[in-house]
Amino acid sequence: MELIDWIVILAVTLTAIAFRCARTPAGWGRENRARRIAATRLLVQAACAVWAALLIVARCVFALDGLLGLRPTPAQVLVLVAVLLACGCYWSIRGQRLLKSRRLFASC
Repeated sequence: MELIDWIVILAVTLTAIAFRCARTPAGWGRENRARRIAATRLLVQAACAVWAALLIVARCVFALDGLLGLRPTPAQVLVLVAVLLACGCYWSIRGQRLLKSRRLFASC
């Protein structure tokens, strides 16, 4: 895939996140809106991290030789990809939890 295709995929993903998170019920207070904004930020971070990891795997695993004088080994690149995927998963889970409405009475 060309780099333009990757950028279009990222733009579509970020647009979908924005439309999903933009729906705010009318009676929501300031605190709930703050939660929704934080959730949107976390989901955008997650999408960018996963996108970067996939882009590195697809295009740059063996093309990183000589980048700014660095010569990373494939193992180092795969560790970077694993860290990006782990951060993306964590941010996605936290963002999804923030999007859910809070319970008034939590059972023990």
